[in-house]
Amino acid sequence: MGVLIEHRFRGPNTSGNGGYSAGVAAAALGLPLGPAEVSLWQPPPLDQELSTRSDPDGLAILDGDQLVATARPGLVDLAVPEPVGLAEATDASQRCPWLIDHPYPQCFVCGTARTDGLRIFPGPVAGRRLAAAPWVPDASVADGPLVHPAVVWASIDCPSLFGYGCFERWDALMLLGRFAAQVHRVPMVGEPCVVSGWALGRDGRKHDTAAALHTADGELLALSRALWITLKE
Repeated sequence: MGVLIEHRFRGPNTSGNGGYSAGVAAAALGLPLGPAEVSLWQPPPLDQELSTRSDPDGLAILDGDQLVATARPGLVDLAVPEPVGLAEATDASQRCPWLIDHPYPQCFVCGTARTDGLRIFPGPVAGRRLAAAPWVPDASVADGPLVHPAVVWASIDCPSLFGYGCFERWDALMLLGRFAAQVHRVPMVGEPCVVSGWALGRDGRKHDTAAALHTADGELLALSRALWITLKE
């Protein structure tokens, strides 16, 4: 079975958004809702069918003979902070640090130049070390009334990075290296949601972060844990 990441779902201009790509990989593994863990070994190419190969731990995704990603079952065991209210998240998003001079303005999730993206702009929540933003999914990211699972994976990708970046100095840009997610329920089209992200720790160039997707009423829909790698100068 092949894997395809369409141009719409880009992060940087020439490669797939990490969370969406991880969700596609998890679906190829047979776990579209997780729990699954995906490692990205190189930027996922766009509009190009990638091959898959079973391995002892799960699944490998390849571009010719180049390894793009590996996927395997994996639990996401996290303590999730108290949900952020919709009004709080809306207020926080107005302080998103990348509203001006975004380094990846075409990103499907948080890009400011996209009219067909998710337009999730996390900012620091007042009084908490947590980034948050509102999100109301539209029909273009859904299968019928339900949001596509890979899009849910995408929605809890970038916000985890903002959970670090809203409160710490950026040494350099970062890219997603590993992503684990569990979707408890996919939201419906038009259902108001809140995405939140927070930092877990740092080891040199590696940043351990997490994110969650809640309904406006506080129901936990999905959560993720991400490893971000700071790019070398």
